[in-house]
Amino acid sequence: MVKANSYNSLIDKSALLEQHTVLVKRIAYHLLARLPASVLVDDLIQSGMIGLFEAANNFDNSKGASFETFAGIRIRGAMLDEIRRGDWTPRSVHKNSRMISEAIKQLEAQFGRDVSDIEVAEKLDISLNDYHHILREVSTGKILGIDDLGVNEDAIKVGDDYLGDDPYQSIEHSAFKKGLAQCISSLPEREALVLSLYYDEELNLREIGKVLDVSESRVSQIHSQAMHRLKARMHSWQS
Repeated sequence: MVKANSYNSLIDKSALLEQHTVLVKRIAYHLLARLPASVLVDDLIQSGMIGLFEAANNFDNSKGASFETFAGIRIRGAMLDEIRRGDWTPRSVHKNSRMISEAIKQLEAQFGRDVSDIEVAEKLDISLNDYHHILREVSTGKILGIDDLGVNEDAIKVGDDYLGDDPYQSIEHSAFKKGLAQCISSLPEREALVLSLYYDEELNLREIGKVLDVSESRVSQIHSQAMHRLKARMHSWQS
């Protein structure tokens, strides 16, 4: 009986892997849309398959989340881990990213409102073109996403649907989700829309550009500035 159960488990796991291979490819191409040309989709898929295998090994359907939701987090996490292990980003890009977030935080504290591209550029004592160039550089040189705000992405993607038995963790994740939702809703309309289309609707930058009738480069700038604004507003959550 033990052997039969073990055999059936292997069949179930194999079926899960086969059924969700397309999910790995979808996530890989979604990430690839905002990565440098040096990143190969085959490398993303390979690391994503490792994430899928780990998800199949660790999934517990008694927790309430679907396997696709659980696997999606593990797949994307495995891809991000692989990318970050081989971080190609120059130190200057990391420095500029921190500089932008800090400038936005200071200006919004000073004025008590959303600040514009021009105001941030003036604060940094650079031209608007140079500021937009830095935003593009940060966006393409590094994955700047929700998971860079200082809390594990599990808190955002599934929250209460897939938590362990730690009540403090549940409270912390719930509070973070509430704080994040409030910050996103307070963003300038176009920035909030770009984040919604990118993270909720899973459109790539080119597709979002068509919706907004702007260039892909401009969408990249808007996304990057939105994330820096969120980082500035969520600074108390960052470790």
